Amino acid sequence: MNKRTVKENIYWMGSVDWDIRLFDSLIPLPDGTSYNAYFIKGSEKSVLIDTVDPSKADELLAQLEGISEIDYIISQHAEQDHSGAIPQVLEMYPAAKVISTPKAKGMLVDLLHIAEESFVTVEDGATISLGDKNLKFIHVPWVHWPETMVTYLEEDKILFSCDFFGSHIATTELYVTDEGRVYEAAKRYFAEIMMPFRGIIKKNLEKLSTYEIKMIAPSHGQLYPQPKLILDAYRDWTLASPKNKVVLPYVSMHNSTRKMVEYFVAALVDNGVQVELFNLAVTDIGKLAMALVDAATIVVGTPTVLAGPHPYAAYAVFLANALRPRINNLSIIGSYGWGGKTVETLGAMIPNIKAEIIEPVLCKGQPSEDDFKALKNLAAIIARKHKEQNLI
Repeated sequence: MNKRTVKENIYWMGSVDWDIRLFDSLIPLPDGTSYNAYFIKGSEKSVLIDTVDPSKADELLAQLEGISEIDYIISQHAEQDHSGAIPQVLEMYPAAKVISTPKAKGMLVDLLHIAEESFVTVEDGATISLGDKNLKFIHVPWVHWPETMVTYLEEDKILFSCDFFGSHIATTELYVTDEGRVYEAAKRYFAEIMMPFRGIIKKNLEKLSTYEIKMIAPSHGQLYPQPKLILDAYRDWTLASPKNKVVLPYVSMHNSTRKMVEYFVAALVDNGVQVELFNLAVTDIGKLAMALVDAATIVVGTPTVLAGPHPYAAYAVFLANALRPRINNLSIIGSYGWGGKTVETLGAMIPNIKAEIIEPVLCKGQPSEDDFKALKNLAAIIARKHKEQNLI
C-alpha cells in the first residue's frame, strides 16, 4: 500500500496485513489488521508517529522514499507492532530523535536496543512545534501498557491514539464507513486488551474530554472522521452497568454437562434472562471476551477430568480472571463420575473477580430430575439477582 493523504501535509503510512489470524500467539484476528503510522510535514520540521511491526518494515521504508528528512519519530507505545521498525527508520534518518514518555524510553532500550542518546522524553502535556503545527503529548498509562501516550495535533484537532480506540480490520478503506462492522471489531479489541484496565481507561477518557477532537487516528484499524461513534462506545464499555446477560462457557465429554447446559439455558430464557453460550471445544475465544464486556453473570459448565475441571473450562476461567470483567454473579454447573475438586479448583482461579458466588449445581453421572430442579432454581436465583440489580 502506498502512503495516503489524510489532510494536507498529513499522511497515513503503514501496512494492511490481510493474512494474519493470530496476534501475540493468542488473540484471534478473523479480519486481519493494519499497522498505522502517520507522517506530518510541518513548515519547519517533520515527524513520523509510530512505525509498524518488524515483519512489515520494508513496506514502511518504501513509503518513506522521497522524504528527505524526518526530525522526530514519536513512539507512543513500546509494543513492537508499533515500535518494531524504529531501528530501521533511524538507519534511514540517523539525525532523527525518538520522542517517548520516560517510561517508554527504558522499555524501548530494552526491547529494541535503541541508543539512549537518540531519545527525547516528554512529560504529560508537553508540546513540540513543527512550525505551523503543534503537537501535544498526553500520557494515558495502562492503555494498555504503563508507558503509553497519545498525540494531539492542535491545529487540525486530530488525536493520534495508538492502541486507544483501535480495531483489528484489514481493509483498503482509510476511514470508517461500515459502523456496525467497526463497532464489533472495536469491542473485540477492547475486550481482549483493554478490559482489565477499565477503571484507568475511565480516567483517561475524562482526561481527553477536555479536548476538541474532530478525528481519531488509531494505530490499528480505520480512522474515525466522526469520533462520537467510538467515544460513546468506550463510555458504554467502561461506565455503563452490566446488562441482563449470562455468559455460559462450557465443555462436555459424554453429554451429561451438555444436557444440563441446554436445560439451564431454557430455564434462564423462561425467566427473562439473555444468554450467550460458548462451546469451548470450538469457540472463538475473542467472541467470549466480547461477551464478558457487559455480562452481569458468568456460569461455567464443565465435567470433572482427573478430579478437576476440564482444561478448556479452566482456560476460560483463567481468561476471565485475567480480563477482569465487571460481573456481579458467578456459578458453576457440571457433572462428575466419582468425585473431585472442580469447584474448589475453579474458585481458586478467580482472585481478580469480585463477584457473588452462587451455589453450584453438580450432578453424578447423567442429570436426574432433582438435578434439573436444582438448575431451574439456579436460573430463578440469577433472574432474581438481576432484578435486584435493576437489570431486568
